[in-house]
This record gives sequence, C-alpha cells and structure tokens, in this order.
Amino acid sequence: MNTVNKKEIEKFSKIANEWWDIEGKFKPLHKFNPSRIKYIKNKVITHYSINSKQRPLKNIQLLDIGCGGGLLSEPMCRLGAKVTAIDASQNNINVAKYHAKKNNLKINYLCTSPEKVVFKKKFDVILNMEIVEHVDDLNLFLKKSSFLLKKNGLMFVATLNRTLKSYLFAIIGAEYFLRWLPIGTHDWNKFVEPKELENIGKNNSLELKKSNGFTFNILKNEWELSNDLSVNYITLFKKY
Repeated sequence: MNTVNKKEIEKFSKIANEWWDIEGKFKPLHKFNPSRIKYIKNKVITHYSINSKQRPLKNIQLLDIGCGGGLLSEPMCRLGAKVTAIDASQNNINVAKYHAKKNNLKINYLCTSPEKVVFKKKFDVILNMEIVEHVDDLNLFLKKSSFLLKKNGLMFVATLNRTLKSYLFAIIGAEYFLRWLPIGTHDWNKFVEPKELENIGKNNSLELKKSNGFTFNILKNEWELSNDLSVNYITLFKKY
C-alpha cells in the first residue's frame, strides 16, 4: 500500500531550495499563507474553546502532512502548537529542518508518508494542505490520515476543484499565462470535487463540518475566504 507518487516527489524535490524564496516558484503559497493561517487558527480556537490570545494553539498536537519546506509548520509552531511535520521528499525535509533551526523553532520533521509512519500518540489537528491532488490512492491517503487523528479532532484539507474554471484559472492562467507556478505543477485530472472529498471522508470516519473557497482579490492583491468552491477550496472535517 502506497500513496506516494514518485514523479510528484521528484518534481518538488528539484525545486526544494526555493521554498523560502518569497519571489521564487513558491511565491503563490507565500501569498496564500496569511489566509490559510487565519482560517486554521480561528477554526481550532473555536473547536477547542481556547481563550488564550498569546500562543493560542499551545498544547495542540498538530501534524502537517506534505509539509514541503515548512511554510505552514512554522506559523503553527509560532502560534504555540506542538508540530510534527512529514513529507515524502527528503530534500523538502532538509530545507524545512534548516530553516526551522535558523529561526530557533522546535518542529519534529520526518521524511515519511501517512501509510508508513507510526506514532505513539494521535493528533488534535491534521493539515492536508495542497497535497491530496498530488497523491496516488486518495482513499488510502485519507484513511491513513484519519487513523492518525484523535476522535473529535480536526482535519483541514485544501485542494482544487475539478471544474472548467479551475482548468482555466489554475493551469492555463496560473501556469502558462501569469507564470505564478512552474508549468506542470498540477494535473487537472487529479483535482478533487468537494462531494468526492466529502464521500471519501465519510468512508473514513470524517464528518464534513465546513467548506469554503479561496478567491484572489486583484485590487487588494491578496487571497480572501469566499463561498466559491469552483477553484481553490478548503474543507474542515471532524473525526467521529
């Protein structure tokens, strides 16, 4: 049983050194990050009835799956979470470890995947952000991810919808026209429809709590939360 797509891992391994270059190949994710961080933080605070404003995620055990260079792992750590982060690319893990050490952040980085890793304890929160459209066997991937989550825990899954609009915007627009992303970053056929994701989640003890879209506001030059799920969207699940 394996969810790792070797071609996808090789693709991202080749550009691993650019993870923290805000003007490099991962510039779109850096632009995306503030909206993602705010969404995750607010949902976790609400779910766990957290009152602390300083390091509000203190004592939250969080697993970041497909962490890349640590673009979300580090902010979660700064918010107080006890972060474990995994990625199937050793190059990504090396970059993430180096950057965390340079910034005096304690994050447990491991080169592995959900179907291979074994932990003594389960997690309060799991992040699967912009990863499910790059894996083989989505059902197995979510099954193993769900197994690592505590009962009543939260899982965030961010991905792209398989629509004509997403093909025009995320591939033709972002990769070929605007050059926000390297050509070949995405395979439209691996994009996941919200209902498809909901059904796979339901089959793996994950209850859909909320789905929201993210749209880019050209005037503000920033990403905003929306109700439009036609391109980028994020789904919040609760383990039952």
